[in-house]
Amino acid sequence: MPRATAAAAALTADRILEAATELFANRGFAEISLDDVARAAEVTRGAVYHHYRSKTGLFEAVVERLQSEVADAVVAAAERAGDSPEDQLCAGSHAFLDAITSGSAARTLLIDAPAVIGWQEWRRLDVEHSAAHLRDALRDAGVSSDQLEATTALLSGAMNETAVWIMQQEDAGSARAQAHRALDGLLGAYVSVDPASS
Repeated sequence: MPRATAAAAALTADRILEAATELFANRGFAEISLDDVARAAEVTRGAVYHHYRSKTGLFEAVVERLQSEVADAVVAAAERAGDSPEDQLCAGSHAFLDAITSGSAARTLLIDAPAVIGWQEWRRLDVEHSAAHLRDALRDAGVSSDQLEATTALLSGAMNETAVWIMQQEDAGSARAQAHRALDGLLGAYVSVDPASS
């Protein structure tokens, strides 16, 4: 019986997290209450408190989940790109831009998260996820150790800003295509880029 209870609790926590992810993405942190989340997840407000302690605690869990999903997309694309470090860097960078702008991640991760959880915590999560993969890819592609941290910060910041720009455009598809071309130009400063492969 305890195993069934633990499994049920895990399903409830996941249902709450799914509902919160969608609500925060669509309406923003400030516009969502825990009552909204409870209704969307079809649970009690007490259940939301039990699993996540507070609205901020729930938001932090959403941010962590989205960071992991984006990082997973980056890693998967890099692995599919083959053995060339340059191809992996390019594929992973393009996958980041797509993953963060195609779903619910951009508003939550790039607009609300720095304000809600604080800049230092946001940076810590970024460094543990996508930025860590970017740093490794740049190192493997031959960026020198004395330029590695600055280059990682530069490219990460550029891609984050570009994702926000895409999100603000009326034609996101066209904006995304422009962004991919610009990203090839930026990456080309560090590695040889084949635009046909991105």
